[in-house]
Amino acid sequence: MTVQPKGSHFINGAYVEDTAGDAIPVVFAATGDTLATLHAGTPAIIDQALTAAHAAQKDWATWSPRERGRVLTRAAQIMRERNEDLSQLETLDTGKPIQETRVADATSGADALEYFGGLAGSLTGEHIPLGEDWVYTVREPLGVCVGIGAWNYPTQIACWKAAPALACGNAMVFKPSETTPLCALKVAEILIEAGLPKGVFNVVQGMGQTGAQLVTDPRVDKVSLTGSPATGKKVYAAAAAEMKHVTMELGGKSPMIVFDDADIENAVGGAILGNFYSSGQICSNGTRVFVHKSIKEKFLARLAERTAQAVIGDPREDETSIGPMVSEAQMNIVLGYLDKGKADGARLICGGTRLDRDGFYIAPTVFADVTDDMTIAREEIFGPVMAVLDFEDEAEVIARANDTPYGLAAGVFTKDISRAHRVIGQLQAGSCFINSYNDAPVEAPFGGVKASGVGRENSKQAIEHYSQMKSVYVRMGDVEAPF
Repeated sequence: MTVQPKGSHFINGAYVEDTAGDAIPVVFAATGDTLATLHAGTPAIIDQALTAAHAAQKDWATWSPRERGRVLTRAAQIMRERNEDLSQLETLDTGKPIQETRVADATSGADALEYFGGLAGSLTGEHIPLGEDWVYTVREPLGVCVGIGAWNYPTQIACWKAAPALACGNAMVFKPSETTPLCALKVAEILIEAGLPKGVFNVVQGMGQTGAQLVTDPRVDKVSLTGSPATGKKVYAAAAAEMKHVTMELGGKSPMIVFDDADIENAVGGAILGNFYSSGQICSNGTRVFVHKSIKEKFLARLAERTAQAVIGDPREDETSIGPMVSEAQMNIVLGYLDKGKADGARLICGGTRLDRDGFYIAPTVFADVTDDMTIAREEIFGPVMAVLDFEDEAEVIARANDTPYGLAAGVFTKDISRAHRVIGQLQAGSCFINSYNDAPVEAPFGGVKASGVGRENSKQAIEHYSQMKSVYVRMGDVEAPF
């Protein structure tokens, strides 16, 4: 599969290249081989993209919402028809197993395009009667939006940001992560094929400097970032200085609580999904697994048995269920946390090492007897590392679960439905799960509280973050003035 694109950037409906920008190698994480080379956007490229978006947005906003919705719906259909090719590209771009990318990446991107395409026609205002007078409201686009993506779900994130933005009549300049720059270009291609006017959705490659130039440009009205809390704070501050709208979907150190009456098999399954799917590179992962002391050893034994069944290998092979880390740099970060976990005295149940093979592979790792003050229980690792902590009392575990600056997600496993809702009601997290973990349908709002972000992606809530309301007071009688 040839992955070298015709150009590094996609601007005004066409590929654009400027080799003056810094080189961005696309490295296949399973082998370390360079598959393609792109270039970061120069100031001229950034200006070209923003100029195109600014001009195209004015016309796009005049389209009826149903017309805009039809474009998004057609794009969703094209994306589903090409799911296999898009999934293979995602696997090469990220190193994630093909069995994952076939069901969780382009498919979820298509879901977002379809959902907001269908929602577009319902984006109306309201009539507010005030006796003889009345007020009506009009939902209007914000203007030009900048989307900044993360490297773990490049196709999905591009669509999660583009779909609501375009449905509301905005234009977007999207900057993928420099680690996974390929997939967003295909999203741009598909949108143009589906009938999106040139310039409404543009892709510019680059590193942090490129993102900073986009965020601070006066033509930009909205910034949506998926990334780390540290990056989010910088971007949020830069956007605030210009009074720009923001959505920040950041990281977390989320708790998963397994009570003594939980179905062990389901709880272990939830812990696997919340720690090892995508090699642990998911922001909402439940990496602090609190297990009731009375069932801890039974839970750990079954977890070790099922983890041993993982097929670690070439992500292009159908049977592979664990792939490599996305990059050598990320692998080294995770290896550092493995050393910290061992040094702090956590009990290693399985894994804990880099695999002796080409690529950036780390064995899925489980630490037990983890205490709240250990580094692996406090900091986001973003790798296949699970920390299992003991608890005995409900109030105690709620307090410990909330003792973190983050608040992206949380999960509870129990057969007691009253306890499930009672505990979830007290956990400080934006996206919560009962007897499940990491389900993220487009119909449900996704986002966090505290240091895990601002605003919500997906669902009707996203419309509020990509549009603004204008209110119009209509007086039907004479104006009464004091003089």
